[in-house]
Order: sequence, then structure tokens, then C-alpha cells
Amino acid sequence: MTDQPFLPFPSAPAPALRRFGTAGPHDFRASLAMSESYADAGWWLDLYRRAFPSLISAVCVRDDGWAQRGGIDRVITLASGRVYTVDEKVRTHDWPDILLEQWSDEARRSPGWVQKPLACDFVAYAFAPSRRCYLLPVAPLQRAWRLYGRQWIDRYGQRRAHNVGYVSTNVPVPIDVLLHAMADAMVLKSK
Repeated sequence: MTDQPFLPFPSAPAPALRRFGTAGPHDFRASLAMSESYADAGWWLDLYRRAFPSLISAVCVRDDGWAQRGGIDRVITLASGRVYTVDEKVRTHDWPDILLEQWSDEARRSPGWVQKPLACDFVAYAFAPSRRCYLLPVAPLQRAWRLYGRQWIDRYGQRRAHNVGYVSTNVPVPIDVLLHAMADAMVLKSK
């Protein structure tokens, strides 16, 4: 397994560089605050209305608890009464990949959101500058990871975020590769 191989496309750097070019630890609290600041962005509601034309409400889940820990950031209610739950991921730069969190704590082998059991129906993966969002159904996304994850690690490498006390590991998968893999993952064959 390689860490940060050359990629034929621009991808997010592993650790964020601080002033004067020195690498520093990733600040989870700062990232959480940034993420929460985007939760109220008006473009989320516009995106959800496009995805769900009969949208009645889109309520943020902010309090720590089972829902937040299960990946639920927003509860979507439709006119039919159908309810969907969404885990929102925001990147502050438009990258050509989706950064899949393999390990939330690499040393302890705590699974990241792409491989841990999630309570949500979708991951809404948004790029803030362009307000482009990929509404990824969790079941096909995680099945695609089970089918192709090892290949993606070998091919695209890993990006490590050095937090205070732990390191999270992510795999940058090109968007078109991920979407094709998810389509493959939705086709099931009996043995």
C-alpha cells in the first residue's frame, strides 16, 4: 500500500499545510465548526428541493446523540410522509474526487463513514464553491467500497488527516469511478 502516490488528476493533499509551509495537525473542532456553518447555507434547501420535488421540510440534526453518531445530519420529509435521512459532507474546494473516510481513527481501526454501519439513507457530498452535490445512496456506496476498496487504495492511495491524538485515513476516488462502481454495486446476482 502506498501513501500519496502520483495521481493523474489533482487531488486533495494529505495534511493541510499551515502558514510558512509547515505541516500541522488537523483541527477536528475547527472542521466541525466549518461543517456546522455550512449546515445553514441556503443552497442545501435548493439542492434538496431539486432532489425531492415534494419536499415539505429539511431539518438539521445538530445535537450529539445516536442520530449524529449514525451519520444523520438532516431529516427530509416529503408530502407523502416518507422520511429520508442524510449525512452531509462539505469540501471547501472543488476536487475531482470523493474523499472516502476509510478509518476515523487508523491506529484503533475505528471504521470511517464509508465502512461503518450508518443510520442514514444518503450521503450528500457537496463542493461548496460550485454548490455541486452528489446524493449518494448509502447501501450502494458501501457495497461499492466492499467490492472495490482495496483496488482504490492501491490505485489512488490514502490521505491521512493528522488530528490531535489520532489519524483519520481517506481514499480519494475519482467521481466517475465511484459512480460507475455504485451502479455495478446495485446489480445483484444469486449464487
